[in-house]
Amino acid sequence: MKIILLQDEKKLGKKGDVIEASEGFARNYILPKKIGVEATAKNLNDLKLHKANEDKLAKEQLDAAKALAADLEQKQVTVKIKAGEGGRAFGSVSSKEIAAACKEQHNIEIDKKKIQLAENLKNFGAYEVGIKLHPQVTAKLTVKVAES
Repeated sequence: MKIILLQDEKKLGKKGDVIEASEGFARNYILPKKIGVEATAKNLNDLKLHKANEDKLAKEQLDAAKALAADLEQKQVTVKIKAGEGGRAFGSVSSKEIAAACKEQHNIEIDKKKIQLAENLKNFGAYEVGIKLHPQVTAKLTVKVAES
């Protein structure tokens, strides 16, 4: 019996897969637990439409991420921190401060978890910071650390 899985199941497959299962296993386990539905013509057509819609949404998200990446690469964010003795930075700049400065200066909201810093910025100057906007898109934002 052909079954369309409605959720990921460890030994059967992923959501949306069409699998072949024995009649008894399907009727006694898969169908009662709502893990899958029988692969009728209507259900297969619904699955095809659902996958097409998901592909369309994924493409739109990728295009939006690419557009935002192109926009971010042309911008520069300035973060001011206090200077200690001898012109050295007092403290450091974290991803939270970079996200807040980007929101304030360019009105672009970036999640602080998506900003990729190897370590906090502890010196004055300009830095290239990676921002992971999408699994396939990483933008470079120029962050200038200045003295306040």
